[in-house]
Amino acid sequence: MARSQDVLSDIRRALEAFVGQRVLVKANRGRRKVVEREGTLERTYASHFVILLDEDKQYRRVSYSYADVLTALVELSLCGQAGPRKLQFRVKAPAPAVG
Repeated sequence: MARSQDVLSDIRRALEAFVGQRVLVKANRGRRKVVEREGTLERTYASHFVILLDEDKQYRRVSYSYADVLTALVELSLCGQAGPRKLQFRVKAPAPAVG
């Protein structure tokens, strides 16, 4: 079975390729409350990533963990000319056991 740390590292490496790009964040805050915000993926760290929001001429930073992405509490979409394109992170299937 794939170790959770390896999966989280894979998500981090995938997100590093999109640093500096506009993203749409859809975050589940519980009790049927979903928040959608647009910002720039500013930086990735060992256990979380930071998005710079620019709402109403005010800049604010929010951070989410890679586990939030893995458990689908947070969904990320790239903002482009053709509209938002949802980023999907695939978990590698474990190698079959030999024995």
